[in-house]
Amino acid sequence: MTTTGRRALLAAGAAAGATALVGCTSSGGEGPRRPSAAEREAERAARAEAALRARSVAVARGLLERYDAVLAAHPALAPRLTPLRRSVAAHVEALGEGGTGAVEPAVASPASSASPTPSASARPTTASPAPVPVAPDPGTALGELAAAERTASDGHADALLAAPPEYARLLASVAASGAVHAYLLTEGARA
Repeated sequence: MTTTGRRALLAAGAAAGATALVGCTSSGGEGPRRPSAAEREAERAARAEAALRARSVAVARGLLERYDAVLAAHPALAPRLTPLRRSVAAHVEALGEGGTGAVEPAVASPASSASPTPSASARPTTASPAPVPVAPDPGTALGELAAAERTASDGHADALLAAPPEYARLLASVAASGAVHAYLLTEGARA
């Protein structure tokens, strides 16, 4: 083969390789690939589920804050409220798929409601809109806590319609637990 033939062959091979490379990377000038209808629907469903989870966790966290406020205002109720509060803390964890972080137990002591201790003030806090008001009477405070449990339970039950199946089962369980808590805070005490 002559030098001219080799050069021609190399040039032809390089041109063919470049053509093949351009053909693989070019999309015909249409710009970036557009997602398919199925991909758009999956993304929409994922965003809706994330928003539903965020709302459900917010409801459960609000209820947990109410338990903490009642325990701080009425430490004598701790034996009765601590197991229910623990259950609500577990709901916060479960509703957020465990990604919400550990929930600190409430510290119920007369000193904690009067002035913060150094260890309590050193703990990282999350921004909360305002402290939860608690009735001065323990019976009234329990009634308000039961009403908050019913409201949270109703909110979780309402969210069932928009939830995917697995999360709907979890919401149903949390809603049922809230209804039981409300009963135990009111009627269950009389039995």
